[in-house]
Parts: sequence; C-alpha cells; structure tokens
Amino acid sequence: MSAAPPEERNELVERIARLRRERQAVILAHNYQLGEVQDIADFTGDSLDLSRRAAAADARTIVFCGVRFMAETAKILAPDRTVLLPDAESGCPMADMIDGVQLRRLKAEHPGAAVVCYVNSTAEVKAECDVCCTSANAARVVASVPADRELLFVPDRYLGGHVQRTSGRPMTLWPGYCPTHARILPEHVERRRREHPGAVVLAHPECRAEVTALADHVLSTGQMLRFVRESDATAFIVATEVGILHPLQRDNPGKRFIPASEQAICPNMKRITLEKVLWALEEMQTPIEIPEEVRRRAEASLRRMLDVG
Repeated sequence: MSAAPPEERNELVERIARLRRERQAVILAHNYQLGEVQDIADFTGDSLDLSRRAAAADARTIVFCGVRFMAETAKILAPDRTVLLPDAESGCPMADMIDGVQLRRLKAEHPGAAVVCYVNSTAEVKAECDVCCTSANAARVVASVPADRELLFVPDRYLGGHVQRTSGRPMTLWPGYCPTHARILPEHVERRRREHPGAVVLAHPECRAEVTALADHVLSTGQMLRFVRESDATAFIVATEVGILHPLQRDNPGKRFIPASEQAICPNMKRITLEKVLWALEEMQTPIEIPEEVRRRAEASLRRMLDVG
C-alpha cells in the first residue's frame, strides 16, 4: 500500500533524509503503518520494541509514526526529547474507551487491587496504574504481580482474557477492545484455512477469544516477525491489522502471507504518509506535551514494565 506515486516518493524520501540529519531526528514506525512509512523509518516494531527504542534514543527529536498513545509513551520515557506525531488526529479508539475518572472509580470499587494497564492507553490512564504491559509481555507482567493480590486489567478485554486463560490468573477486565481486531471473525479464519490447507494461523491477542482459539500461535506483531523468520512453514494466515503483511513479506520473500480478513485495517494507523512525515520535520509538528506530574507517574508504570522485560 502506498500513498505517494513512485515519481514523487524518491523526492520525498530525499527531503526527509536531509531534514532527519538537520533535526538530529530518529523516525520510529509501528508495524501497522503504511509500507512506505515503515521503509523510511530508522526502527520499526511493536509497542514493546518501540518503547525500548524511545527510552534509549539519543536523538534530539523523535518522529513517531503510529497513534497518539505511542507518541505519548515516547515522551513519557524521553521527556527531554522533542516527540512529534505527524498526524494530530491519529488516535486509538481502544485507548479512548477508558479515562482517568473511570479508572479511579474502578479502583475505588476494588481497594488494594493492582492495576495492569495495556500500553494502548492514554498517559492519564497509565498514571493511575501499577504497571503497564504490551501484547508481547502481558503474561510476564501479570505473573510479576503477587499471586495473592487482586488484579484489574485495562482497557483490552480480549488481551486480558487471553492472559487470564493461559495463566489461570483471575482478573477483573475492563470492557474495552480494538475495533479493527474485532472485525476479524472465526468464519474468516475458517474460510482461509479451507482455501489454504496447511497454512499456519497466527493471531494477535487483541483478537476475539473465538479467533485466538482457532490460531496455531497467538503472538504480538514483533513475535510474529520473529516466529516466521525461524519457521520452516511457507504459508501463514495472519489475523491482525494488515499493515504487518508488509514487513512479513519484505523479510521473507519466499513465503506467503494471507490476511485472515482484508477488512482488518486501522484507519488511524494509515493516516500518516510520507508527506506528513516531511511536514512534521519541516514544521516540527505536532509536538507531544504531557503535564509533568502525570508524566512522572506514568513513567513509573512504564519503567516497571520494562524491568519485567
């Protein structure tokens, strides 16, 4: 998928490269971004990979090609850097399904409970949590909480439910979800299996429980990339946002990748284009700002996550 015609793309890439040097910038891109944006990034990855990159970045400017909560996470972990989100409207519906007021009310109903917060959440929500997690490390994070302590998991009921089923750890789940992953239905996976017998089914834990139950492996996007690289299989049915097909095919040209559903497209992830990356570097837009008291508390929950691994 490309938003820029080939004849314009080279010029855009050259101008971005020049400004990246002038601004001493690093470009981070999530695995769900447009292929052309992933291709010009210094680093691509899932939320955990990019959180680590943001924390370790030595650049003056971080251009985050993702959605707002990801750019906020970079600013939380690198407060002395300028963090730019190339499209200010690139939000996350799941992150908007809970706010600080709602979480404080939930905590009041469960005094003493520990709150595990999916990184797909606002800075305000992270500040109210004990520890954050990503889809890659959620099980390890949950296991790090003392077994005798009640657990609240926000905001993704599907990721939380997956961890609950695999770990046996009871949790109170907030009823949030990713609309894009919710579009992937069991019948989509079953149809693909009939069309491609023998293909390995990979599903993201943000998918419905009925979908992950049909998968051969339930993995984050970063884990999918590593798994496919090391697998002897040659065909994969992929149940997650279709942007992941770009790096999978790029890194494994001899293998086939079939989307479980071609409708699994996150419109917010696709808002950022090469033109917007260039604009971000030219105009230093849009900078992410977080109140220091909120940032400090949110950082504590993110650092605990990074300490777990």
